[in-house]
Amino acid sequence: MTTSSGQLEPRPTSEITAESHETALQGLQSFETLILDILANAGLPTGGILVGLGERHALMESTGFALARLPLEKRAQASYISKMIIAGSVGLFDAALNYLWDETVLELRKRVVNFDLQYFYEVAEKNDNKRKDLKDEDDLPKLDDQKLLSGCREIGLISDIGFQELDLIRYMRNWASAAHPNQAELDGLQLANWLGVCIKHVITLPYDQITAQVKKLLVKVKEKRLDDGVIKEITAFFVNLPAVQADPLASGFFGRYTTLTTEPETQDNIRRLWPELWKQVSDDTRYNFGFRLGRFRANGDHEQATLARQLIDLVEGATYLTSDERAWELDAALNELIDAHNGWSNFYTEPPIARRLQELVGKHGDVPEGLSRKYVLGVIEVFLTNGNGVADNADPIYRDLIGRFSPQQASLALRSFTDSAIASKLQQQLPRMQWTDLLKLIQDKLTDRNDRELLAAIRKFPGGPHQLAKDAQIKLHLKRFND
Repeated sequence: MTTSSGQLEPRPTSEITAESHETALQGLQSFETLILDILANAGLPTGGILVGLGERHALMESTGFALARLPLEKRAQASYISKMIIAGSVGLFDAALNYLWDETVLELRKRVVNFDLQYFYEVAEKNDNKRKDLKDEDDLPKLDDQKLLSGCREIGLISDIGFQELDLIRYMRNWASAAHPNQAELDGLQLANWLGVCIKHVITLPYDQITAQVKKLLVKVKEKRLDDGVIKEITAFFVNLPAVQADPLASGFFGRYTTLTTEPETQDNIRRLWPELWKQVSDDTRYNFGFRLGRFRANGDHEQATLARQLIDLVEGATYLTSDERAWELDAALNELIDAHNGWSNFYTEPPIARRLQELVGKHGDVPEGLSRKYVLGVIEVFLTNGNGVADNADPIYRDLIGRFSPQQASLALRSFTDSAIASKLQQQLPRMQWTDLLKLIQDKLTDRNDRELLAAIRKFPGGPHQLAKDAQIKLHLKRFND
């Protein structure tokens, strides 16, 4: 049945999945024979072009279960899901995966726009120079998919679990879809499962309580000058705010305050809220504000440097400043290295940046304390590879940098599996092999007894390294270290 506009009316999923697929399979077989004959007559290859009927049948039977989560009004707008199912039904699974990722990215961008776009840009884009070019919704495509995912996770639009599952789909889209030449094989159950993941963790995911409150807060801060009662209400909300949520909120406030077009009323609101929010912010993020102040000065952005210093002085945060320009150079090099690592031509773009990082570390000695965690996690992230291959000219540099880790940095490296981005990488085979090498490289640097016991527990762990942080025994070791 069709509507007055000529579109098919949605039918209940149960009704669709209950129908016999025999007629449909016969039709697909006839279509396949016809199209392959046309290709053959044109002298084009026909072998290995279309996925077999059995896998297509599995996809079509499983799709109904995934779609059951998707409300009818959402389905009516999900054109890329329609394209995914059509591509899958005719045996083009690589194209189907590409369409599924297109729908996921489209929905993530919608969620960002409906939340707070400027706040998202402040959190997602770490590079100050690139952030200047991000102003409105039309600039969202300037962010690569990795930054889109990570930014959404940091501000609470997707969960840590959702991030890991979506990051795996992103990886498969990059290396096993029609987005780029490959020889990978996909099956119908995988595609249907990934459709379910995207529906569950993106399209239909509601805001959690804290994320919903942050959204309301951001609206209030830029709407008008807040009275004492509202300020008191908001600062009470900060009291139990964990650093994982306080850090991106503080970054958003910092970015908004130092933007030259921000209204004076908004800056007044941020100044009144900043001291209470600062109490919940991690040292890593506090040091980052000092690095950003240094970059403003180095780039000649004197007005922004003045605004940044106002916020830091407001909370007596001079201890988080550094007069050593090497700090911001290292920070900028790390940002650039991660960007190159996540790009298409990373095997060629990573080595020169890695050599510059190596020169900075070697020339000046220890990494500044405030940059230590970011440095360690950044080096480990690129050392673990993107899952598709080792950057041969960069890998020796990363091994050399890991070889220079101090005992404290080696301890951070040992516990890096607790970081969401690292854990996500460790789902893949090649990063797992690199992880084994990492443990060998740092084992002699671990001087603390708790670290050595944790290393032993990690090596005995029977599961994949991406599951380490969820294991009860490993959690006990981590707690012992924190205690």
